[in-house]
Formats: sequence, C-alpha cells, structure tokens
Amino acid sequence: MAVTGTAGIADARPVVLVLRALGLGDLLTAVPALRALRRQYRSHKIILACPAPLRPLALRTGAVDAVMPTPGLGGLRWAAEPVDVAVNLHGSGPESHRDLLLAAPRKVITHHHPAFPELGGVPWCAGQHEVVRWCGLLAGYGIDTDPQDLCLRAPAQRSPAADCVLIHPGAAAEARRWPAGRFAEVVRWLHGRGEHVILTGSVAERSRALTVAHAAGLPESRVLAGRTQMTGLCTLVAGARLVVCGDTGVSHLATAFTTPSVTLFGPTSPAEWGPPRLPRHRVLWAGRRGDPHGATTDPGLLAISVTAVIEAVENQLGQRHTIARGLDIALTGNP
Repeated sequence: MAVTGTAGIADARPVVLVLRALGLGDLLTAVPALRALRRQYRSHKIILACPAPLRPLALRTGAVDAVMPTPGLGGLRWAAEPVDVAVNLHGSGPESHRDLLLAAPRKVITHHHPAFPELGGVPWCAGQHEVVRWCGLLAGYGIDTDPQDLCLRAPAQRSPAADCVLIHPGAAAEARRWPAGRFAEVVRWLHGRGEHVILTGSVAERSRALTVAHAAGLPESRVLAGRTQMTGLCTLVAGARLVVCGDTGVSHLATAFTTPSVTLFGPTSPAEWGPPRLPRHRVLWAGRRGDPHGATTDPGLLAISVTAVIEAVENQLGQRHTIARGLDIALTGNP
C-alpha cells in the first residue's frame, strides 16, 4: 500500500515509522505521544501506520507527515525508504514487534517482550490510562511528553447541526452498547424539551441509530449515522453543544474538540480510557469490570439507569463551560 501524505513533494528526511493500527479512540489517546515524537524528531518524516479512514484525523494532529494505510496487525507492508526509528504505539507484542521489525529499522522504541530481548524496552504496566501508557513509553527513552496535549484544531467549516446534542448509540462491541431502548428514552426526553438532537454512527450502526430514532419519535432526517466520513464527524462533534455516548471513539473526539460530554462506561474503567477529569466531561460507571469485547451488554453498563443519564445530561446542558488560561472552568454563578 502507498504512503499517503503531501503528494508530489520529494522528501529525503530520515523516517520515523509509528505503528498504531487500531481505531479512532486509540489514535486520539496517542496524540500526546505523537506530538512528543514530532518535537523529538524535528528533522525526520513521521509516518503513521494506521487504518486508512483515520488519515484525515492523523494529519490533523500536526504530528504526522504521512499515513501508511494499515488495517491491523499483520497488515503493515513496508516497501518504502529505510526506517531510522520504529515506534511501537500499538501494543506489548510480539505481533506488533514483528510488524515493525519487517521494516528493518535502525532503532526501535517499544515495550519489553521476552521474545525480543535484544530490543530491550520499557516494562508494560497493566491498568494505566492509555494516554499515560504511551507517554510513559517515550519517557522511558528520554523523550519529554505532555499527557494533557490532547486537543485538535477544529474543522474550519461550520457544523450543519451546530449546537446540537449529539447522541452516538453504537460501540465496537456489544458489551459496550447501552440498550437502544434506553438511548431512545433519553432522546425522547431531549426532543421533548426542544433540543436539536442528531444520531451518529458508522454504516454498520445505521440500523441501530434508526431504531433509537423511531422509538423516540425523532425524524429520520436527524439520523446521520452512515452518512458522514471522518471529516464530517469531526465537524459535527466540534460544533455540538453536548455529546452523549458509550465508551467509544466519539467520546475521545469530544475530548479532542473540547466539547462537553456524558460518557457511559461498562466493562472498562474510565481510569484507563476515560476523558480528562474536567467539568465539561461527565462519566457514569457502576464500578464493575468485565470483558470489553463481550457479545452481550455488560452488566455494569446495564446498571446505569435512564434516570442517571438524563440527570447527567441535564446537568451538563445547564452549565456553561469555558476554557481560560488552559484550565476548564464550569461557570455556575461564580468563576
């Protein structure tokens, strides 16, 4: 597969190849690490191996020069110029180690794996927040990082649904999908109080979004699931008044664009994948852990009631959030 970046411009800089062939949320939690690499290797060309649909977002980070479309582990097909530094932001190995070693890099930055003692590496620590994990990896190699460097530049175009309440009822696995009927109750409540509600999702999630809309009495025109590419989704999230979703990539988009959010966590702790602890983000979690890839809705997620979600949403809509001097402040009468 071809490396895609700035077309038509010869680039003889040494290469830093970064592997992060995962999903939307995975890319966004790696933004501080990618920017740290950009600062460390100013004279290098940074190429990110990630799924092709994430290319617009990867380039928006300002840390990546080009993207190598890579659908997942075993999908890296490096046939370009020599690699000076390979960086494993994908996992602890061994598969990710093997993928990067196929590029024959001069140096590898990675977590330690016993199958590759010659690479050394930083010890893998379970239970860390994903942002902290990858910043910690780079810190182990003497690279300065800023775990709070999560924000992205908002799209220039105005959202077609500015100031909406964006509901994203899907997730990659059934375990992290709050029931569609419960989402419908929240949407019905929002619609009834005059909020402009839209539903987002992938092509595969469109039927679920339509189910929610029909049950809530929301016009089908408000269902944008399956009708937006990555740039369009970014525009919608950046322009929304509030995002309500499960533990999925859209919650990380809300973080990136400083959009207030309510996120429902089930089998995974928000201490590992949650948004920054700022007033503009509200997290609901029953405190139970489970299998995030399970085929049925996690019991901890089911423990979150419709009433609890409506109360959280009402609280977020009733507050006015601003960012001042790099701090997030909820204005409730007193600054």
